[in-house]
Amino acid sequence: MTIVLSDVKKIYQMGDTTVHALAGVDLSIAAGEFAAIMGPSGSGKSTMMNILGCLDRPTEGSYILDGQEVATLGDDELAITRNKKIGFVFQSFNLLPRMDALENVALPLVYAGVAKAERTERAAKALAMVGLEERMHHLPNELSGGQRQRVAIARALVNDPTIIMADEPTGNLDTRSGEEVMEIFRSLNDLGRTVILVTHEPDIAGNARRVVHVRDGRIVRDDRKERTA
Repeated sequence: MTIVLSDVKKIYQMGDTTVHALAGVDLSIAAGEFAAIMGPSGSGKSTMMNILGCLDRPTEGSYILDGQEVATLGDDELAITRNKKIGFVFQSFNLLPRMDALENVALPLVYAGVAKAERTERAAKALAMVGLEERMHHLPNELSGGQRQRVAIARALVNDPTIIMADEPTGNLDTRSGEEVMEIFRSLNDLGRTVILVTHEPDIAGNARRVVHVRDGRIVRDDRKERTA
């Protein structure tokens, strides 16, 4: 198994109120799976994604990622694990407006200390993987929403992670652009990458081979099914 959560709890203190965002979650995701985490607003799905993506740590419980306990890692160790293993795609794209597509995709490699020539080569290859080789020198405001999300996917791929995590990746897109983005995720999964996405939309979750339903901080259903075409 790539991911194993055991009795994971996440508790926030908001003034005098204690919020149990996750209330004892057990979840295993194998290498190469395509899983959707689905639930209404406030269900705990984004909290779960943050923990799975090493952006946050649980209050209680265990998180084993590729055989390593990461729930108790320090901030620096958590960041190293996250950068090596996981690529993120967000609803709002998170592109820097004054950088072109190539520079945005190469940015994680700058932080990793990769030389410029290699950064450029790897970023161009990642953009080609999402069909944007002809748009690599365009600024974000010169791209459509779907193209911007594809740049964000290329950026997530540039470090060659084994796991891709996407938080509402079609939330800001029209139907056609959303379908094109989901086709990219399906293709990445077909190539062997583990894909985990958070969504509240049943048709988007339908692209996954597994749908984990979350409500009130708990997994209430876990459906495995044949993926739709």
